[in-house]
Amino acid sequence: MKLLKKISPGRIIVLGFFSVIVIGTILLKLPISINEGVELSIFDALFTSTSAVCVTGLIAVDTADTFTVFGRTVVALLIQIGGLGVTSVGVGFILLMGKKVGIKERVLIKESMNLDSMKGLVKLVKSVLLLTLSFEVVGVILSYIVFSNDYSPLDALGISIFHSIAAFNNSGFDILGGLKNLIPYQSNVLLNLTTCGLIIFGGLGFLVIKEIINKRSFKKFSLHTKIVITMTIILLVVGTVFLKATEDITWLGAFFFSTSARTAGFSTYSLGNFTDAGLFILIILMFIGASPGSTGGGIKTTTLFTLFKSIYSTSTNKHCVAFKRKIPNSVIFKAFNLIVLALTVVCLGTFALSIIEPQYSFMQLLFEVTSAFGTVGLSTGITPDLTDLSKVIVSLIMFIGRLGPMTMASIWYFKEASNACYSEETVIIG
Repeated sequence: MKLLKKISPGRIIVLGFFSVIVIGTILLKLPISINEGVELSIFDALFTSTSAVCVTGLIAVDTADTFTVFGRTVVALLIQIGGLGVTSVGVGFILLMGKKVGIKERVLIKESMNLDSMKGLVKLVKSVLLLTLSFEVVGVILSYIVFSNDYSPLDALGISIFHSIAAFNNSGFDILGGLKNLIPYQSNVLLNLTTCGLIIFGGLGFLVIKEIINKRSFKKFSLHTKIVITMTIILLVVGTVFLKATEDITWLGAFFFSTSARTAGFSTYSLGNFTDAGLFILIILMFIGASPGSTGGGIKTTTLFTLFKSIYSTSTNKHCVAFKRKIPNSVIFKAFNLIVLALTVVCLGTFALSIIEPQYSFMQLLFEVTSAFGTVGLSTGITPDLTDLSKVIVSLIMFIGRLGPMTMASIWYFKEASNACYSEETVIIG
């Protein structure tokens, strides 16, 4: 306990996620987790556990064909823990046991959810758990209506529960078997819209959902919520239109992929048949990702919004303003730092895989790495055939993507800021 007090909150969060991944790997390697006659390497178990905890959905082995009911349950629990966050789950157990949440736990919640204040954190965690349960129950009911037509009542219920957890937590896992994901249901409007609804609300962020429920008026929303809602609508519409224009798919399919590419990873069409233009659109959507405080990854919608607003304000020599509110310089600096770090991770990852996997095209490898970083789970189909070294690299990228490059960077250097200041000198830019 004394050692934990000396460790920074960021490092504790990283260790928490890493510990869950290790435990998940061990559980998935147990004989009770694996179907009879199926062999699962330690690298594939690690990859699956990492993908589940990081709510990604990239798979080295088919979940249904490889794992038993126990194994699939482990995967579902890992997705749930990863989506809610290790800290939120831990605080939830503390509350269930009737114990008080201490200062250390409150600081961890604040750090894990990127909050500015520790006010009302326990109440927020309770709301997060209740909202998650509510959305997932609705998802189970609507999914069951579809799956009950093709499976026995018990199997349909199991598939519906797994699918609802995966969809709301923006993880593209499925247990339909045969690596087919949701392709058999590409024309099913109810399942498509149910899945999209769970993905969208899961990607908005719990604070935004809570504000929408409580205030119910766009004018009353905070600047953060206004930006998240605006960017989400714009990306959904633009993504749908561009995908429909570049690919031979239905409007429903285009909307589904525009939604899914924002960190969910479900597929209703084979990406192996997509053009480079379509894959590039998906790469951009995956890199942007969901919104802060959500179950999704990517650089986040607010980061992209801040970037464009900052560029516009600099070009026009005006203050960086949105919805009649000035965006602080500290937020702008953080946005630029985050984007540079994210691009660095994607570029280095793609470069490493290009050396290790020369048989694949640059677009396939860039797509794979961006999918891992954005914790999306979409793939052109190369994941199961990657070498063990490549799977470890992709696992690391998923880990960085889930925790955020800023958090990962901060764990190596945690020191109080110094008041010392050097003299200023200009630098020529551009």
